[in-house]
Amino acid sequence: MNGKAGPRVAGEGNTRTRLDRGRGALGPALELVHTGRAPTRAVLTAELGVTRATAGAVAAELEALGLIRVDARPGAAAGSQGRPSHRLEVAEDGPVALAAQVHADGFRAALVGLGGRIVATAPGCETVDADPAKVLGSVVEAGAELLRATGRRCVGAGLAVPSAVAEPGGLALNPLHLAWPAGAPVRQIFAERVRAAGIQGPAFAANDVNLAALAEHRHGSGRGSRDLLCVATGHRGVGGALVLDGRLHTGSSGLALEVGHLTVNPEGRPCHCGSRGCLDVEADPLAFLTAAGRDPGPEVSLLEESNDLIRNHYTDLSVRTATEALIDRLGLGLAGLVNILNPDRIILGGLHLTLLDADPDRLRAVVADRSLWGQSGGVPILACTLDHNSLVGAAELAWQPVLDDPPSALAPA
Repeated sequence: MNGKAGPRVAGEGNTRTRLDRGRGALGPALELVHTGRAPTRAVLTAELGVTRATAGAVAAELEALGLIRVDARPGAAAGSQGRPSHRLEVAEDGPVALAAQVHADGFRAALVGLGGRIVATAPGCETVDADPAKVLGSVVEAGAELLRATGRRCVGAGLAVPSAVAEPGGLALNPLHLAWPAGAPVRQIFAERVRAAGIQGPAFAANDVNLAALAEHRHGSGRGSRDLLCVATGHRGVGGALVLDGRLHTGSSGLALEVGHLTVNPEGRPCHCGSRGCLDVEADPLAFLTAAGRDPGPEVSLLEESNDLIRNHYTDLSVRTATEALIDRLGLGLAGLVNILNPDRIILGGLHLTLLDADPDRLRAVVADRSLWGQSGGVPILACTLDHNSLVGAAELAWQPVLDDPPSALAPA
């Protein structure tokens, strides 16, 4: 339905009539519960701008679809007055989305329910073949095994990759750290493997940092932000993403916010893009280990080794000096982005959140000194809070058709 409910008419007390009048609110209602913004039926009524009766019918329909649970007998909160409103929660045993992530140090599959809850994960693989078809076939099979083991219904599948993904073709343009061919049709390959495994629902693919930002905006430290900037470095390279009014800003063809190629050190390391001193090679785990005089070991990933050094060996002069150098380079990059984008919140992931934890005052000072907002109070810089946020974001791609139109998306094929 559009806007607020109209005046009551004869027969509106009938449940089916109320449901028909509110059917257009099913998607918005589900998104409100999914993102935790409607914990009770009273809040749902207010957020949707409908009558209590219509909100009740909408909640009942979502429960009948197996998506949410309505607690009709909640305990009243301490000090509250009047009849407590029914509580709304996502169904713990409801459908799931298959989420897959590929990165420089391996891949992982998971099942993710509504609310961004990771229901099950498969053990991660630590090697990535140069043939994307082999890798995606393996990660999909790991997800299919999770579905068989849990018996869950699957609404679709999403894939996160460390590359810009060009639209409309779903091509991984620059999978530099995977040895995949540039322009690999990752979405098509992923969809074919999903269908071959007998998994129902549509298949999607997108950049991993974009998906991390989407997940954090809906379920993590970005919740409530209007213009959210996310910058993160995982296993290799640096990525960025921007969420505007609840939607990812991906540009005209999916390639917006390639922040890794901002120059932060003109005399710095050569970058894969042909330039020099880009954020991508000046503020990622390999850059940190190099600055700290450490040779990457085979036992753990570059990210794990870097995080361990900062968290547990910060008193070592070489580690502290390398940390401060990366904070300064990251701060320069963030300042440039702030001047261009004017976000209301910045969130950092991967090694960057560890840098923030190590010396938050230094990072905030660099950004403030180099950007216009430093004279007007600044913008919050926070750490990402979700575990496996790129996986959760990949699942969000698969959940979106359900959030848009629950009955149609869940109808039998």
